[in-house]
Amino acid sequence: MTSLLASSAFDSLRLDAVPDQEALRRAYALPSDAAVRKQTTELTDQARRLIGCSPLVLVASTDAEGNCDVSPRGGPAGFVAVLDAWTLAIPDATGNKRLDTLQNVVATGRAGLLFVIPGRTTTLRVNGRACVSTRPELLSQLTAVGKPPASALVLGVEEVYPHCPKSLLRSGAWKPEQWPPADVQPTSAEVTLAQLRMPELTIADIEQAEADSLKYRYE
Repeated sequence: MTSLLASSAFDSLRLDAVPDQEALRRAYALPSDAAVRKQTTELTDQARRLIGCSPLVLVASTDAEGNCDVSPRGGPAGFVAVLDAWTLAIPDATGNKRLDTLQNVVATGRAGLLFVIPGRTTTLRVNGRACVSTRPELLSQLTAVGKPPASALVLGVEEVYPHCPKSLLRSGAWKPEQWPPADVQPTSAEVTLAQLRMPELTIADIEQAEADSLKYRYE
């Protein structure tokens, strides 16, 4: 029922949606000169330092049909390797093995990254060409997540853009006093159980599976 309602709402709203880029631009003032000029095509020393402080990066990709995906990648700060001013390598730590992101990159050769640092309002966007590498000499360098990965996502930098802090300031993401109480949000296990739609499973089953996944996360 929820998906049907969402679909109906979308179908209604798209009837008078913004038709083209020119109409979209008319709805906004022009960007400032600084907002345009701070986009670069290589990693500065400061951008490298920021990446070295980030334990979390969000990876955006699309498949050959244009279907979008955003997936998180995490590890100790600096787990993303800066190979040079134009190249990054992200080890693929053991996850759900769906390979959504990696398959998209193989299909399109493109990816976008957003680096996040806990407690900081600075984020860094890096977009460019991408490939998946299983070259042993590269993987042997990428052990920050526990052991050499099965593969690495390699990004050839084409656009580097430091975002202003407004979104994180507005969200209060790093302010515990603004976080919702734990009892008003569903747990990971509750969300997963609802998604699976398998009556024979219980919350305890899902919680045990999640605990096992974390325990053996390097396998």
